[in-house]
This record gives sequence, structure tokens and C-alpha cells, in this order.
Amino acid sequence: MTAEPVAARVHAALDRLAGHRPTLGIALSGGGDSTALMHLAHGWGRARLLAATVDHGLRPGSADEARQAGLAAAALDIPHETLRWTRRGGGNLMAAAREARLQLLAGWAGRHGLSAVLLGHTLDDQAETLLMRLNRGAGVDGLSAMAPMREAFGVTWLRPMLEIGRADLRHWLAARGLGWADDPSNENEDFERVRVRKAIAALDLPMRQLAQSAANLAMARDALCDFASRVAEGAQSRAGSLALPLDAFRAAPLEIRRRLLVAGLRFVGGSDYPPRRGPLLHALAVLEDGGRLTLEGVIAEPRDGFLWLVREPAAALRSPAAEGADAIWDRRWQVAGLRPGDQVRALGHEPLPGFDWRGAGLMRDEAAASPGIWAGDRLIAAPVLRPAPGYGAKPLRGVKEFRGLLYTH
Repeated sequence: MTAEPVAARVHAALDRLAGHRPTLGIALSGGGDSTALMHLAHGWGRARLLAATVDHGLRPGSADEARQAGLAAAALDIPHETLRWTRRGGGNLMAAAREARLQLLAGWAGRHGLSAVLLGHTLDDQAETLLMRLNRGAGVDGLSAMAPMREAFGVTWLRPMLEIGRADLRHWLAARGLGWADDPSNENEDFERVRVRKAIAALDLPMRQLAQSAANLAMARDALCDFASRVAEGAQSRAGSLALPLDAFRAAPLEIRRRLLVAGLRFVGGSDYPPRRGPLLHALAVLEDGGRLTLEGVIAEPRDGFLWLVREPAAALRSPAAEGADAIWDRRWQVAGLRPGDQVRALGHEPLPGFDWRGAGLMRDEAAASPGIWAGDRLIAAPVLRPAPGYGAKPLRGVKEFRGLLYTH
């Protein structure tokens, strides 16, 4: 691919993905991919740009690399910010770094009111990710191509370079005399992606065909999402709970039931990620036998012709208290009217005898997991169960948002 088609294809992708967005962020590492993205987005010229570099602090030279990235952005009059991560706890380093990167960038995007954040993933990343996930026994979702647009952490993430190879981008930069930083960790075979990248080169595997396989799987994934959405016809939502038609759920193939349960758990519990496959399949087996269970802070129970998914009161009690005039609590509720000293916490079971929770149309556990307004240890109001002057509470999600979760990858 010659230099100009690179720009033409990326600009066309930006037209599709971001043509109506006035401000865009760029996740700028300083490497070849993100540097090319910054220059290509600048040349596109249809949005105000800001850039941010996440310094994970994992290598001695990372701070200087972030500074150099900032200088490259400044040369294009693009405001730049360095976001620093301090690692806490153990676990998988690369997974923790990826999570932190997205969280830091999401916070930065929110502070600046950005319409979306551009990511520099390429066709090579598609191929590498396919092989990495194949090695882990991933299913259709995991093996599917990365989507050009994704919603996560309250931010829209855009990938306009998924059809462009890494080598093509570097040729584009070199043809214009533009430099970039090569991360030395890209040669460190302790990292799975580096090993996969070298294996692809050693076997001379065709990147474009691997990426095409991922795209084919993405089409199969989308068909499964559509099937699941049709099975969910007649779903209901109330007070942050979800009810799926039980006969349709039980008649659906296992994979469709799995998708519905994953989306339902995320709908009620507010998690950004699905549960692990093992506990999820166990839960489906329990439900098939008519049992009741708790998973990911959500109670699942067949009842009155529906599969009910209800927030577990114990999980709601563990949720941090929320304060402020328009508070978000338990990632499920927006509570208005709080005064100084008021807090939103779970109502719990103890106060329920003082409320007609049945008359409010709720199950006991639903009522206990609903928001209470507290002043210290004194309960002031339970706005879901009884109208309270000056206070209001509404769920953040309804059936429309549940259907959106069926298509979230």
C-alpha cells in the first residue's frame, strides 16, 4: 500500500466513525501506530484534538517517552497530558496495565468532555489478537475482530486504522520524515503478544487473511446477538431488576442462554466484564433444573413465568455510599435531592417491616437492595418504596440498555 491510500482509508474511516464529533482524544503512546494516528487525524482536520499518554512507570525510560510524545503533539498544536499509573496489588501485569490505561484515559476523556477517544489498533493487532485468544480457547466473541467502535467505561472508543497494516503506517511516517519511539518491551518474549508476533513472522502467516477470519467470526457473533435479542422479546425491567420470558429462555440453545444471562448479570450488577465461563455454565445448569442462585452480586430465580435477575442485597450493602445533589449509587441508581450530610446506601432487610414493599410491586430482596437515604445510622427515606418530599431515585438502565448490552463486545 502506498502512502496516500493510507491517509485516504484512515480519513474515510474517520468520516464514518467521527464525522459528527467536535472533539476527539488520541491515546498517544509515541510508538509508530499512535504517532501515525495522531498525524492522520490532524490531517483529517474535522475535529478538535487532544492527546494523552499513559505512563505505566514500568521501565526507566517511560517518563522520557511520555515527554517526547507530548513534544510531538505540541508540534501539531495538540494539547497533551501525561497520565501516570501506580500499580497496586499483584495479578497479571499486562492485564492490569491494559485496564489501568483504559480507566485513566476514560477519566481524562470525561474531564475534557471528549466525544470519543481514538485508539491506534491496526490490522496486525487484529491478527495477533485472534491467535492469542485462540491459544486461550476463546469462543466466537473472543475470536471476533475488534470493533471499529466500542462503548466502555462511559467512553466511546474508535479504531479507524483496523484495515491498515503496521508496516504501511511506518512507511507513511518515513515518507514524511516523521519519527516515532520503539518500545523496547516489543522485543521482550516474556509477553505473549511479542511471542505471537514473532511466531507469525517466523511462519510467514498472512496478516490480512488472519484478520479476515476474525472479521468473519464477528459476522457470526452479530448473528448470535440478533438471535438473543429476539429471544428476549417481552423482557421487562423494574427498579433495576430484569425479567426475561422463561419459556423462550429455556427453549433457546445454550449459547443464546449464555448471552442472555451475561447481559442480564451486567445489566443488574453494573459490571464492565462478563463472569468467567465455568461459573456461568454452572449457573445455566442450575437454572435449567429450576434452581435459584447468586452470581456476580445478582440473584437469578425462575418465578411466575420469568427468569428474574435481582440485585443481591448483600452486594448492594457492600457498595460504597454516595453523596451529592445528584448521586450515582451502586452503578444502578441516580438519586436526587441529597442534602449535606445525606448518604445513599442500601436499604437492607432490617427496615423493611416499616414499608409496604409488596404494595410497591417488589420482591423482598429487590426492596432490600434499593437505595436508602441515611444520615449516619438514621434512615431518612426509602424513595423507591415510599414517596419522599425532595428526594427522587430512578434506575440508570431499562430494557433499551439491556438490549444494548446484548451487542456490547
